[in-house]
Formats: sequence, structure tokens, C-alpha cells
Amino acid sequence: MVLAITSIELKSPLLFFRLSLVSLQVINQLKNSSCIDYRTTGFWKKHYTITLWRDKEEMQNFSRNGNHLYAMGKSRFIAKEIRVAILNMDEFPNWKEAKTLLAHSGKIHKYE
Repeated sequence: MVLAITSIELKSPLLFFRLSLVSLQVINQLKNSSCIDYRTTGFWKKHYTITLWRDKEEMQNFSRNGNHLYAMGKSRFIAKEIRVAILNMDEFPNWKEAKTLLAHSGKIHKYE
């Protein structure tokens, strides 16, 4: 199975409301996808998501379509940094472990 761990660091805490609106749409898409399970957490400017997929193809099909694709296109306007780690794992790590995996294995996208 494939586990995707992502984080977004907002440019400003005021952008939380814009993130929330887009996140609701992405979560609705996620609930109607082939995602096995997901978890989210975050506060202030830093937010995290973990999703579990049967394979990389299903994960990519989700991320390259619909509301998620739209959100990726708009992320540069609200994000200071986005990190993504794609791992072969069969179960969710705890949040502390997930954040460590993301810090060491994550691909970093920075925006000015």
C-alpha cells in the first residue's frame, strides 16, 4: 500500500479561511475516491494530511483530478511551503512519526 504524508505551511494565519474552504472540497473528493483512509491535523499556519491508498496509481488519479488538482494550482497563493512524502506502508504512523518521516523523506515545494 501507499501512504502519502503532506504538510502545508501558510504564508499568513489569515489564509486559514481560504485553506478551509478549499480543504472541504478536497475532503469531499477524498471521501468519494478509492482512498482507504485519511487523517488530518493542524493549527495556525501548519496543517498535515495522511492518506492511505491501495497503490500509487489510485493516489495519482486522485491528486491529478477534480478539487485536488484545482487546489494544487492555487496553493502558491496561500502556501509558504508544501512537503510531500510518498511511502510504502500498510498502516498509519502516529503523528510524531509522520512528521519525522515528512521532515526526512519529504519533497519540498517553497513559494515566495
